[in-house]
Amino acid sequence: MSAPAPLVRVLRSGLEESIHTGHVAVCDAEGRLLARVGDPDRTVFARSSMKPLQAAVSLRWIEVPVGEDLVAIACASHNAEPVHVRAVRRLLRTGGMAESALRCPAALPSRPEDARRVSRPRPVFHNCSGKHAAMVVAASSAGWGREGYLDPSHPLQRAVLRAVRRATGVERPAIGVDGCGVPVHGVPLRAMATLFARLGRPARLGGLAVTAARAVGAMAAHPYLVAGDRRTDTLLMTAAPRIVSKGGAEALHCAVVLDAGIGVAVKVADGGERASGPALVRALDLLGALTQDQVEALAPLLRRPVLGGGRRVGEMVADFRLRRPRG
Repeated sequence: MSAPAPLVRVLRSGLEESIHTGHVAVCDAEGRLLARVGDPDRTVFARSSMKPLQAAVSLRWIEVPVGEDLVAIACASHNAEPVHVRAVRRLLRTGGMAESALRCPAALPSRPEDARRVSRPRPVFHNCSGKHAAMVVAASSAGWGREGYLDPSHPLQRAVLRAVRRATGVERPAIGVDGCGVPVHGVPLRAMATLFARLGRPARLGGLAVTAARAVGAMAAHPYLVAGDRRTDTLLMTAAPRIVSKGGAEALHCAVVLDAGIGVAVKVADGGERASGPALVRALDLLGALTQDQVEALAPLLRRPVLGGGRRVGEMVADFRLRRPRG
């Protein structure tokens, strides 16, 4: 087991004020480790980085046609901006359901300007409401009923577990409870990189090949629905169309380089999500997955400003190097 390595340094007025350490794994669709930083075998909960695969499972059971924008919202960790909330409600309506069918916690929109416009927290404003909408519509369409879709023993969640096993190669993942209430799966970081590589090579996912390809394509086509204003996934996928990325809580961030079939997984050890975006962009740049123009467009992510008195007095710097396996 390797110790966490320095990933992102926080510089203020010329002083290195903080260091975020962590791990990076780069894998291909065969599960081969291509590069790493720190410990690629560190077990992590997949959190919202699992959403593209969860959405692919739900789509298999949804009987009515679903537009690509609604597929994107099923993969989203959104800000609950009006465009996101409208999409979640439309997805629910495909199954003839109202917001009351959602079993995610009540929340407020992420942006203060949106939160001021609502009267109270509601489940539809939760950042995972798109995933929950897809799950409850799928459960109903399959004849499993709307209730209990959060339970690990529910047929939909058992289908998700089978998909996780196939996509990661991990037969017995750890199972916990995610922040939104659904089962969350714990696997080595390299297994998350493998999963994302396989999202870029969906034939490796067997019966989920078609719906996984739809999930990835929808995210690439609708990056704003996947996250929203000033969010890493939206900024990255907008600037670099060959990349599809999905962040998760506690500073896990994963991506697939579509034309190369390479998956990247980053985990910041202290859960500091301000560092996961810069670390992911740095890894993608080192892999040659970004053009110089794209790197420049992503400078606000790669070198996030550190403010003092309302002005820039420093920056966050990701300057680690990837280690390649010997031989």
